[in-house]
Amino acid sequence: MTTHYDALEVRSSAEREAALLAALPQQIAHAKTRAPAFTAILKDVDAQAVTSRAALARLPVTRKHELLERQQAERGPGGGGDAFGGFSALRYGAHMPHVFASPGTIYEPGGTRKDYWRMARALFAAGFRPGQLVHNCFSYHFVPAGAMMETGALALGCTVFPGGTGQTEQQVQAMAELRPAGYIGTPSFLKIIVEKAADMKVALPTVTRALVSGEAFPPSLRDWLAERGIAGYQCYGSADLGLIAYETEARDGLVLDEGVIVEIVRPGTGDPVAEGEVGELVVTTLNPDYPLIRFGTGDLSAILPGTCPTGRTNSRIKGWMGRADQTVKVRGMFVHPGQVADIVRRFPEVLKARLVVSGEMANDSMHFQVEAASAPSGLDQRISEVIRDVTKLRGTVQLMAPGSLPNDGKVIEDARSYK
Repeated sequence: MTTHYDALEVRSSAEREAALLAALPQQIAHAKTRAPAFTAILKDVDAQAVTSRAALARLPVTRKHELLERQQAERGPGGGGDAFGGFSALRYGAHMPHVFASPGTIYEPGGTRKDYWRMARALFAAGFRPGQLVHNCFSYHFVPAGAMMETGALALGCTVFPGGTGQTEQQVQAMAELRPAGYIGTPSFLKIIVEKAADMKVALPTVTRALVSGEAFPPSLRDWLAERGIAGYQCYGSADLGLIAYETEARDGLVLDEGVIVEIVRPGTGDPVAEGEVGELVVTTLNPDYPLIRFGTGDLSAILPGTCPTGRTNSRIKGWMGRADQTVKVRGMFVHPGQVADIVRRFPEVLKARLVVSGEMANDSMHFQVEAASAPSGLDQRISEVIRDVTKLRGTVQLMAPGSLPNDGKVIEDARSYK
């Protein structure tokens, strides 16, 4: 199973980077022209000058809550009536055959381009091949998950059974009678189906592979499936961005998709972190129909060193490592990761910081842990004063040696007792 979906997967890193950066100015210009939200967000940006990652990093990050806020403003009284908040380059009609809704509620356009969400690559890496039947148990109702996988399977040359969710006994019956090559859906529902088949004493000998997503896929469940003859692989994507990264048979991180530019930034900022450091995934998609530029996923991950043992040369991420939005409420006041970043920016001596909130609710305290390259006299007092200015709350400062704080992406740790 070590062949590749296409030549893009094995091109040199330099060739890939050159191609992505060549496409970037055109995508930014297109977004500014066709997506009114980016006309406003990027109004002062010269698209043709964004030809490097450093230039890209200077653009604002748009996070999901901001996308939702723009959508809600457009839907409300006095709004422009654009349910997509100005982020879609498509309009209702033949080029937008579907509209989907995700929790929030966020609306996403569905386009007509082949493999619109680019899922075929992940299906191929999971072992699916042209001419096979796949049993798709992602939802087809409201959310785009079912369509995301179906369009990828059709692009790959497969036939799809739209199983959707629920009706476990009927799922088992269909699998037994149609004999699909594998399953697509959440890992927990696959486990339920396999257990139901055992209860019904129905064999599913053809279901030997699975592409799972939408929730955690722990090694214990992966091994449980493998013991029953099913090789399960995971992929990471979203309704907004499509495929972001996918697992290969090497099971060594997730390889980035070829149609996105991924950055890892310090939570609460748009500042890229050093390779290997945990931060928020920020993605720029090259999809012209939904051209999201520096879209903050809110998910934490980190870039792995080296390349995939399967020969795929794109960068890899560790996978999902938690949420980047670490906002907490302290003594009635919200404290955001962006405020921590604001404090750090004021002190060039500070390399990294973490705000730890401890104690009990309604009787809590803040401790600002700071890695400093040097600690001139009075640094802790000056930082303490800025903490109060920025957050309107008092906090103690603990100076620490470089490398003391854990590499877990946290800039705010809620260590309070909730008993």
